[in-house]
Amino acid sequence: MELYKTINIDKTMYNRKGKSFSQVLEELDPSENYGSSPLGKLDAFGRQLKRFDIKVSGADSDIVDKFFQTSSSAVLFPEYVSRAVKAGMDYADVLPDITASVTNIEGMDYRSIVSAPEDGSKELKVVNEGAFLPVTTVKTQENLVKLIKRGRMLVSTYEALRFQRLDLFTVTLKQIGSYISRTQLGDAVEVLLNGDGNNNAATVVNAAQSGTLAYGDLISLWSSMSPYELNTLLVPTALMEKILAMPEMQDAQAGLDFHGTGKMITPMGAKLIHVPSLDSDKIIGLDNKCALEMVQAGQVKVDYDKLIDRQLERAAVSVISGFAKIFSEASVVLKV
Repeated sequence: MELYKTINIDKTMYNRKGKSFSQVLEELDPSENYGSSPLGKLDAFGRQLKRFDIKVSGADSDIVDKFFQTSSSAVLFPEYVSRAVKAGMDYADVLPDITASVTNIEGMDYRSIVSAPEDGSKELKVVNEGAFLPVTTVKTQENLVKLIKRGRMLVSTYEALRFQRLDLFTVTLKQIGSYISRTQLGDAVEVLLNGDGNNNAATVVNAAQSGTLAYGDLISLWSSMSPYELNTLLVPTALMEKILAMPEMQDAQAGLDFHGTGKMITPMGAKLIHVPSLDSDKIIGLDNKCALEMVQAGQVKVDYDKLIDRQLERAAVSVISGFAKIFSEASVVLKV
């Protein structure tokens, strides 16, 4: 008999320090043991779904109640919820496009590092024989990274959900994930604008004419980023419309590319990211390779006890994360 059919699963697997439920499952039932077989294409959680014949997607997906046919299969329900929320976060997530590094921590206290080159040492000047090399000092930040809990309360009764198809319920959970992702983006934008509490708010460049955005203003933003690369622009709705309507953003070949592939030309080759929550008169330009660090305390957290025991009246789904600036000069704000 295959190992995955015999392992004992219980709710204590959600409470292992430094390990997720999936990681604990994988240790008990390593995927490498299955080689290139069909079971090897599944992870340990997927094999448990197969063990209890639970289909979570597709037109023939099972109902929520299928998870609760046995006490063991009920233990899988919180992980299903967590994965569905995470899928929604991934779908709506633009954070990988603006964060240079992701740091996972187990506690709530984290102090980032900062690199502080001496004045003028960013340039690669000739060093004469016997002279000292320019110095870059790496030190910890004075203040801790502010971690924020974001999430939603899942409010329902088991009776209201038990006969719902898992495929439909997954859509609802993905929307929760999408909401969390959008709020995390708002947290990242706040840090890029105002700093992370270590006196590192973004430098502000004003448009040539207040209230008007011209292509020359984008050029000024680009030049102010040196020696960093302007490769990402965070833009609110109104200013996104103005950028796309600029004559410099329109030509015959660009129109053909947009209609054929959905890709548009962008200012200086920077990636345009639409951020509706951003102040309507600000554009953030950044070098996404060195501007921002994301810190997260674990993955998606769920009230696994309540979900396993079918107490869905108030079950929290949340993530804890924060952001820190790496090189403060790698992000600049254009104020229109």
